[in-house]
Amino acid sequence: MKATTSFVLINVFLVLSGHTIVKACNFHISNKCPYPIWPANAPNQGHPVLANGGFYLPPGDQRKIQAPGDWIGRIWARTGCKFDSNKVPACETGDCGGKLSCNGLIGTPPATLVQIALQSDKTKPSFYDVSLVDGYNVPVSVTTMPYSSKCHIGGCKKDVNDVCPQELEVSNDQGDVVACKSACLAFDNDRFCCRNAYGTPSKCKPSVYSKIFKEACPSYYSYAYDNPPPLVNCVSDDYLITFCPSTHVSEIDYV
Repeated sequence: MKATTSFVLINVFLVLSGHTIVKACNFHISNKCPYPIWPANAPNQGHPVLANGGFYLPPGDQRKIQAPGDWIGRIWARTGCKFDSNKVPACETGDCGGKLSCNGLIGTPPATLVQIALQSDKTKPSFYDVSLVDGYNVPVSVTTMPYSSKCHIGGCKKDVNDVCPQELEVSNDQGDVVACKSACLAFDNDRFCCRNAYGTPSKCKPSVYSKIFKEACPSYYSYAYDNPPPLVNCVSDDYLITFCPSTHVSEIDYV
C-alpha cells in the first residue's frame, strides 16, 4: 500500500528541520473500546518494529511500548481477530497476513491510521496525524503526556461505520459494518485518489464521501489534500494513543 500524502508531508517536515540525538520515547496505547483490539505498528524503512508489530489489548487496558526518539511509522487497531486457526485474514479489519505479530507488515485497509514522525532533538517538535485516506475502522485520539490541548487530536463526533454509504461498507460474516472504505480505495478513481490529472491540491477537491468523513471526524485527514492539513507538531517524550475515546474532546481520555 502506498504511503498517504499526509505521511509524505510528515517526512518533508523532518528533512527540513533535521534531528540529532536519538532518545527513547514512549507510546501509551489505551483501549477504551467495549471489545478487544489488537494494536499494530509498521515502521518506515530503516526504523525498528515495535513490540513485535502487534499485540492483544483487552477492553479497558493500556500498554506502554518504547520507541527510539527518531522513530517514524504508523499505528492502527485490528478488530475481530481469531488467531487460533490458519485462516487468513485472521482479523475483520486491519489484518497483516493473519499473524498476531505484524513484524513490519502494513495492515490491510480500510483502517484508521495514526501516523507519527518523532524527532530526537527535543528542541524541535515531532509530527503526527490521524488519517482516513485509506478508510476507517475505529476512532482514535492522540495527545502528549502531560496533556496539552494544542497537542491533542480528538476522536470522532460520530462512528463513521454508522454513517458509511453502502458502496463503501465493509461487513463481517454476521453482516455488521466493521469498516468504511475511502472513495479512493473503493473506486480506484484518479479524482478520489488525487493522482495523475488530479495530483495537486488545486485539482483534487473534497468529494461527497470525504465530506462524510470530515463531518464525523473533523480532526482527521479525510482525503489526501485535506486543508488546512490536520497535522500536529509538538515536543514530547510520551504520547497517549486511545482507541474508542470519548466523543467529547477533554482530558477524560488522558486518565
